[in-house]
Amino acid sequence: MTKPQKSIDSYISYALAAAHRKLHVELSDKLKTLNVQVETWRVLQSLRVSKGITMRELAESVLMNPPTLTKLVDRMVADGLVQRQLSPHDQRRVHLALTDLGVKLSDEILLHVEEQNDRIIETIGSEKAKLLREALQTLT
Repeated sequence: MTKPQKSIDSYISYALAAAHRKLHVELSDKLKTLNVQVETWRVLQSLRVSKGITMRELAESVLMNPPTLTKLVDRMVADGLVQRQLSPHDQRRVHLALTDLGVKLSDEILLHVEEQNDRIIETIGSEKAKLLREALQTLT
């Protein structure tokens, strides 16, 4: 006997994907006014809070595969947002850092990101938001 089939929206993985898609498209539309992709924000924010991060560490942090990230970082370097620096401890390693222009753009982007984050918390409540963040971190 076969099990009765559930609709796709009854699966947690689908609900996560649908929520991600909605939030990503919403943020992407906001950031288009700054000519910035969501992935660019992830890179800027990750570099802003870390000192001397490598490309491999950054790829893990921003959820991108290394070849795609390399292309994005190359564009960001050309745009004057990011600079590559040789590690003072190991000349074979290259670290990434924000330029002043990168910090300025990061500040502008953060207004949109914080607005979206605040709206999510307002919609589901701070306790549910905390539980959701913890649950998602457990999955990852």
